[in-house]
Amino acid sequence: MAPASAEVPTTEPRRLKTVVLSSLLGTTVEWYDFFLYSTAAGLVFGELFFPTTNGTVGTMLAFATFAVGFLARPVGGLLFGHIGDRIGRKRTLAFTMSLMGVSTALIGVLPTYEQVGILAPALLLVLRIAQGVALGGEWAGAVLLAVEHGPYGRKGRFGSYPQIGLALGLALGTGAFALLSNVLSEEAFLGYGWRAAFLVSLVLVAVGLTVRLKIDETPAFRVVRQLRQLPQSAPLVELLRERSSRRHVLLGMLARWGEGAAFNTWGVFAITYATTTLKLDRTSVLLAVTAAAIVMAVAIPVSGELTDRRGARDVYLVGMGLFAFSVFPAFWLFGTGGIWGFATALVVTLGLVHAYFYGAQGTLFASLFATQVRYTGMSFVYQMSGIFASGVTPLIMTALLALGGGTPWAACGYLVFTALVSMWATTRLRHKELHVATGRPRLTEPRSEWTPPKEPVPASAGRRAHTGPQ
Repeated sequence: MAPASAEVPTTEPRRLKTVVLSSLLGTTVEWYDFFLYSTAAGLVFGELFFPTTNGTVGTMLAFATFAVGFLARPVGGLLFGHIGDRIGRKRTLAFTMSLMGVSTALIGVLPTYEQVGILAPALLLVLRIAQGVALGGEWAGAVLLAVEHGPYGRKGRFGSYPQIGLALGLALGTGAFALLSNVLSEEAFLGYGWRAAFLVSLVLVAVGLTVRLKIDETPAFRVVRQLRQLPQSAPLVELLRERSSRRHVLLGMLARWGEGAAFNTWGVFAITYATTTLKLDRTSVLLAVTAAAIVMAVAIPVSGELTDRRGARDVYLVGMGLFAFSVFPAFWLFGTGGIWGFATALVVTLGLVHAYFYGAQGTLFASLFATQVRYTGMSFVYQMSGIFASGVTPLIMTALLALGGGTPWAACGYLVFTALVSMWATTRLRHKELHVATGRPRLTEPRSEWTPPKEPVPASAGRRAHTGPQ
């Protein structure tokens, strides 16, 4: 029989920095690889892999392969969520990073349509699927690595650290393309320049793996393993067996709709919109996106601090409301302000507004599920919603732009709708706000969360909302 209770392992303060660095590096590398593809889809792949007489059709075909990566992400989420809930977070994350790095590097050496015909887009599609599978298992594990190691009263802050990887990955990806397109001629950039950005992934993965292999398994998973409370059946089966978990899966997916649509508008579609419809300089557009991503990276930890003070759900809800209010002004500024108007709108919408709710998202989703199925639950919510929330957004925006005769207002209406749906779903979430001891609490009941200690919570904790159970 399993022991009645187990001491909760703690992480030494000096090792917490390694945990944070590992989590941040992992998501940075994964998002760099994933969104490097999105940047190339808008600027390069349409011409090199999907040549047509109609430039819009070529771009949409390139974005279609971009969307396929999101179809593959749920597969990766379920596969690696199952492994992560059964054998642990650490080993799972080492494999996801390796898979992503190899897939991205291989894209960098692919022949073009002109060289091998239909085989070129087919190989590109296969590697995009591999990217999607890898990222499907990375995000939830990286967030859990930080949240489950996070100390008392700082779950929100630690949960925000891996979210910075999204901003840094976008900044590195667009920055790399901006640099290459600026120093190389158009012919050289299309010939070999874009490939260099993909091959750099191997170096980033090597650095990330070196750090990731030095960390320990999370305290929460070690307790579950010590008590022999690992899932007896498939984690997905156990997740969907309980009514409350099914409810959180559905509401969580809807809550993410606005976030996915927002990021893939400002970080993906806006690049193509600015360079094709607005006819802005490509390098200047990429630099504007890079600047907004850097601002976002700085602002996300502020969101983490607010999450510890206000609660993850409230921070996420307010941020989603700000997104709804910012859509129409942003596109108006896109069309009237030139490159400086475009950059200003992106810094506000992507750099500040998106950072506000995205920094709270990981902690909010982690607080919805029990430790035994948390990896699977978070992956299912984030990756399955990515199909409609993220993957098809550039396609929908491009189609609505065409239907509107080049005016963006129908597309803006779609974005506001996604924000309102997400706000409604967020208000319906019943996430657990559990006080976790500063000392060494005990897990006393099978398949339960850690319970508060008998001693009172320190007065210095004030009114903080401690989101995200261990």
